[in-house]
Amino acid sequence: YSGPLEIIVVGPRNDPGRAVAEAAGVRFVDDAGSRTRADACNVAIEATNSELILFTDDDVIVPEDWVAKLAHWFEREDVAGVGGPNFAPVEESTLWQRVIDVAFCSTIYTAGTNYGKVGDSELTEVNQLPGVNSAYRRSVLEQVGGFDEGAIGAEDVMLDHRIRMAGHKLWTDRTAVMWHRRRNLLRVKKQIGNYGLVRTLASHQYPELHTFTHTMTAAFPPLVTAAFAFFFWGLLNGGLAWPEFWDISTETIPMGWPRAGVHTLLSLILLYNLLAWFGSAKGNSPSKTSKTIFLSSIVTYTLHWNYGMGVLRGKWRILTGGAGLQIDDRSRD
Repeated sequence: YSGPLEIIVVGPRNDPGRAVAEAAGVRFVDDAGSRTRADACNVAIEATNSELILFTDDDVIVPEDWVAKLAHWFEREDVAGVGGPNFAPVEESTLWQRVIDVAFCSTIYTAGTNYGKVGDSELTEVNQLPGVNSAYRRSVLEQVGGFDEGAIGAEDVMLDHRIRMAGHKLWTDRTAVMWHRRRNLLRVKKQIGNYGLVRTLASHQYPELHTFTHTMTAAFPPLVTAAFAFFFWGLLNGGLAWPEFWDISTETIPMGWPRAGVHTLLSLILLYNLLAWFGSAKGNSPSKTSKTIFLSSIVTYTLHWNYGMGVLRGKWRILTGGAGLQIDDRSRD
């Protein structure tokens, strides 16, 4: 990118990242006590005066041509914002981080999330841009009032929704890739659980954001629990031959509820894994190998369980009237 460019980092004044930024000649902006990403982004908007504003996070590897790829699309008047996909950097990731990326990019089991989605053409209209890889016109951000003040998460989702409701269009450039480091599995469990929670809160504030896929994922933990309970009930009531457990003939195990209890869970596990493997194989992750695709069903199950629990937590917060503070795995002491 050969045009004028200012890079700023927003964070607490005592953050160790300040010294790193300033050593690289990057302007560091005090976040003014922001407790949420939404508020920090609003600080960045106020601290700059450029016509275009690009957003990313601190756990990325930014390609040299990223700014150029996004900025040139604003020559089109119908582009209010543009972004691109984000993938784990293959050479910089552990095995399980690559597996997580493959699961995130599944074409089936993503519950409507935005990880790894690419457009059908060079520039494709979308409903939402990933916060880690997005650019907007300042005039549009100012028109809609910036990010939702105090939003504890899903701030990019709500911003993009308000931009579209104002009559503007958002787009994705399939070539404008951001290399986004994935967390380890334990931290991803918390991350995706929090995402389910904040998407539920966002959908409560903006009912148009509610989708059927989020409701279905909320049903996942109760359905899994019920399937296991049915399975163990079937075991205790003669639904499985023992010790010849492989004998599934109706002469040995008659048709009935105990047999159904045992076989329902096993059949669902098989079907779930087949769909998970298929979705991962059809996804766009550059980390796809036979090994990462095979292991992706484990991650997919973990994501579904924790996302579903997050949605249920969100519904409980709505019922009890407590939205809470920013929720992630960062320390803000």
